[in-house]
Amino acid sequence: MTLTVTDLAIARGGVPVLEGLSFALPPGKALILRGPNGIGKTTLLRTLAGLQQPLSGRIEGAEDRIAYAAHSDGLKPTLTVTENLTFWASVFGTRDIQPALEAFALNELADRHAGNLSAGQKRRLGLARMLVTGRPIWMLDEPTVSLDKTAVAMFADAVRAHLGQGGSALIATHIDLGLDGEVLDVGPNKARPKALDDFDGGFL
Repeated sequence: MTLTVTDLAIARGGVPVLEGLSFALPPGKALILRGPNGIGKTTLLRTLAGLQQPLSGRIEGAEDRIAYAAHSDGLKPTLTVTENLTFWASVFGTRDIQPALEAFALNELADRHAGNLSAGQKRRLGLARMLVTGRPIWMLDEPTVSLDKTAVAMFADAVRAHLGQGGSALIATHIDLGLDGEVLDVGPNKARPKALDDFDGGFL
């Protein structure tokens, strides 16, 4: 099922940031989300993931189909790598975590507590969670932060495999991942400031 967004308007902290946004994300495809810092890319991903409501517009095909990876890795530091993935697999009703361990070269770290991992290792574990969700639509917010060149390649390979299995991905990133995906530039959709009716309105 295609994720379809029509005439979407969203806000951050009650202030409109994007408006008039429309796009479609079909199975097997990736969209690379671009735009200057602060324009609302994270707010868009959070809205699509159902973590906040849009101001207006329609989101169709998202219900219980999205896995969202935010800036935070979403790890429990006192649990091992295996225990973290097992926890998330149980949340989403899946069982086999081995493909996730292998995709991000985590087998040698399987018994290490997440709190003792390096920043890059934590990011790899956080991204490995996507593979155990079983959800077809991945939403990823700057997923390559803290990753070295080898780990970036691992991530890109994981996304390609996901797309090859009929999944889709919307990825906010400023780097070239070498993925065969279209670019969604939200710059032109920056919300226009509301006109003030009078001078006093500027202080309300």
